[in-house]
Amino acid sequence: MMTLSTIRRCFRLSQWRRTAFIRALCSLVLLVSFSSLAAKPPAIAAAANVKFALDEIVTNFTASTGLPLRVSYGSSGNFVAQIQHGAPFEMLLSADEFYVQQLHKAGKTDSDGTIYAIGKLALVAPKNSSLVLDAELNGLQQQLTDGKISRFVIANPAHAPYGERARSLLQAKGLWPQLESKIIMGENVSQAAQFALSGSAQGGIVALSLASSEQFRKMGNYIEIPQSLYEPINQRMVMMPNAGATTQQFYQYMQTQAAKDVLLNYGFGFPQRANSSAFMQVEN
Repeated sequence: MMTLSTIRRCFRLSQWRRTAFIRALCSLVLLVSFSSLAAKPPAIAAAANVKFALDEIVTNFTASTGLPLRVSYGSSGNFVAQIQHGAPFEMLLSADEFYVQQLHKAGKTDSDGTIYAIGKLALVAPKNSSLVLDAELNGLQQQLTDGKISRFVIANPAHAPYGERARSLLQAKGLWPQLESKIIMGENVSQAAQFALSGSAQGGIVALSLASSEQFRKMGNYIEIPQSLYEPINQRMVMMPNAGATTQQFYQYMQTQAAKDVLLNYGFGFPQRANSSAFMQVEN
């Protein structure tokens, strides 16, 4: 016959086992959680105008190294705000230098970064538009005079560098007063290009890298705007202090000839000055 003391000992043993089991289970859950976080590809923030080129570059990088990346596309200004508020991006590929300089001054980056490409503007119009495309924007001026422009698209100048350059160009050409009330703004330059080529507007000014892509050429026409007509769009990239080994390797890969060749194919330019280390070959 089991005594009361024996029952108590069994209960205490059973309770100890339950506690040990719960502790072991919690440890396992934490281990799995940490392993999942560790295995999660690093987050990269990139300006919308570089999407098509960067998608190809990232595919090549992953194929070469076996290292995946998570890339988010949007406006450079919005990404800066997110990073300043703690967004866990490890690297930013901005559409210009200003936003990287902002982050660096705020102590949010590991350096002042490096220029990875020079962006260019393009005047675009959907296939059914009557807008005559020319590099000096004379056709746009004529259409405005004739009252044939009701909607014209640019990216939002408040946080999209390509929108800021487009507005400055239109102001320099004396077209802004006539166009301002007709402007439709995209949240970023990619959205602006979609608006401009969808038929909802007679035309727009967007990134050459988007307008010249196969996807957009099916919907519209474009012409490159001479770089002499607007301030240079120096696209600068930078890493954050939390950048891991994969991000550091990708940062170096972005400076190789392989990455440069892809960017060239999408209409990007590069600094004129010689820089022997800027596009070095990286061994696999």
